[in-house]
Amino acid sequence: MIGWGGRDRKMAASSSIVSVAPTASSVPVLPSSCDFSNLREIKKQLLLIAGLTRERGLLHSSKWSAELAFSLPALPLSELQPPPPITEEDAQDMDAYTLAKAYFDVKEYDRAAHFLHGCNSKKAYFLYMYSRYLSGEKKKDDETVDSLGPLEKGQVKNEALRELRVELSKKHQARELDGFGLYLYGVVLRKLDLVKEAIDVFVEATHVLPLHWGAWLELCNLITDKEMLKFLSLPDTWMKEFFLAHIYTELQLIEEALQKYQNLIDVGFSKSSYIVSQIAVAYHNIRDIDKALSIFNELRKQDPYRIENMDTFSNLLYVRSMKSELSYLAHNLCEIDKYRVETCCVIGNYYSLRSQHEKAALYFQRALKLNPRYLGAWTLMGHEYMEMKNTSAAIQAYRHAIEVNKRDYRAWYGLGQTYEILKMPFYCLYYYRRAHQLRPNDSRMLVALGECYEKLNQLVEAKKCYWRAYAVGDVEKMALVKLAKLHEQLTESEQAAQCYIKYIQDIYSCGEIVEHLEESTAFRYLAQYYFKCKLWDEASACAQKCCAFNDTREEGKALLRQILQLRNQGETPSTEIPAPFFLPASLSANNTPTRRVSPLNLSSVTP
Repeated sequence: MIGWGGRDRKMAASSSIVSVAPTASSVPVLPSSCDFSNLREIKKQLLLIAGLTRERGLLHSSKWSAELAFSLPALPLSELQPPPPITEEDAQDMDAYTLAKAYFDVKEYDRAAHFLHGCNSKKAYFLYMYSRYLSGEKKKDDETVDSLGPLEKGQVKNEALRELRVELSKKHQARELDGFGLYLYGVVLRKLDLVKEAIDVFVEATHVLPLHWGAWLELCNLITDKEMLKFLSLPDTWMKEFFLAHIYTELQLIEEALQKYQNLIDVGFSKSSYIVSQIAVAYHNIRDIDKALSIFNELRKQDPYRIENMDTFSNLLYVRSMKSELSYLAHNLCEIDKYRVETCCVIGNYYSLRSQHEKAALYFQRALKLNPRYLGAWTLMGHEYMEMKNTSAAIQAYRHAIEVNKRDYRAWYGLGQTYEILKMPFYCLYYYRRAHQLRPNDSRMLVALGECYEKLNQLVEAKKCYWRAYAVGDVEKMALVKLAKLHEQLTESEQAAQCYIKYIQDIYSCGEIVEHLEESTAFRYLAQYYFKCKLWDEASACAQKCCAFNDTREEGKALLRQILQLRNQGETPSTEIPAPFFLPASLSANNTPTRRVSPLNLSSVTP
């Protein structure tokens, strides 16, 4: 990942804009401190910002604030906030705003903008600019929706963006934009790929209007790593804690994210369905499937009509092959709202689990017609094309996913798999390395990297990858076997034996059912190794184990006959190698816990 260097924010000192007093030219929002001790004050702020965002058509931010407010205790009548006072400018624009908002609500954006042209109040001006922006986005999506094929990046554009940027830039320079205006300006800059400028504007928006969740969320989408986060000058507000928890989840810093969410629960947000769902997503990201499933099931009981994050829930049911539960979820979401992207993804997962990959791909395409920038659908569609052996379509889908979010390790990993199928190891190495940088503690990425290095005959790097995969907690129990085979190839028999011994110990200690082929491979090698070392007891024990497997039964019997013959001839066990076989400290069970590590410093290979 590319680090983000320090930079000067071209804005006023934060101390002067964190708290904005309710005047005729600013948004009337209560100051937002970092103190959670007064939950009543926080609830007032959430109810107020929910109303302000709703008036401006920012429905997702309004919903988020309302849900969070609902999780806090109700306020008595005496403490309920009166609506913000109407300014002279608001009164002059009231008729136009009321009419335009009605058009806006039924998605007649051009019509809304037409009637708001020339309005001077902050609220009406924002709705005017936002209507123009959404009109351009709608036209762009209409052009994109029927051609989910190989579109070049930027081929279909929102034609309104450049005009909006010019107008908002002038207002920004004149310091005439309130928190909502800054948010919209940042969105326009992000859409034009002016990332640095967009980050600066979103940071400024969080200072001017710290209670607006939309600005924090947009900023989150532009942060690519923890280093970049360190250089941001963010306001000291309780909203920052929600932002940090969210960004830590996105950056796969799951321990930090879970700690943040636990802190938020402890201070009084235990009933928040948003926080519960984010905790479930965090456990999903670290592949703690049982924990994530348990939390999602509890969430469904508390909020049975919730659709957000249900696609993630369906991913977990898919991994566990829980067909009946996934079928029930798909039918339930269809009854609630069949035209939501999450519903389409759940149905797609259901058909995929039934190996009906064409139908699954069709539902992921439906999801993308509803929202062409929905990350999960692009990635899942790539997986389906992989199942159908359509590598070119899979590559296209994964590239779209990366275009939507460069932090999506699944898309990078999927691209690596497609190029591996195409026998292009340099390409798949590049993509696996990107996936590993995003998920340094995921053994699957490391094992894939090791296999690539093996194919490129870079065996030292391959050994590094396999060992690291074991060190971080090998979920597929394959790293030690691959490392052992690599040592075999290099005629490093002692190290190979050590790896096979540890592999056998790990399997029997956790009681997992494994592929017999690999278990038999380990026992066969150890039997031959001990035989060469003249350790008859150990060789005999391993040979007997070989007899339990079809592919090594004959070899095991033959070795047992040889051992018996040598013992009858009076051949004595070797004293050169101590018995029992000792593992080196680095491979002992006590020294190999699952632990966090930074990405491997591997040689850069770019196709």
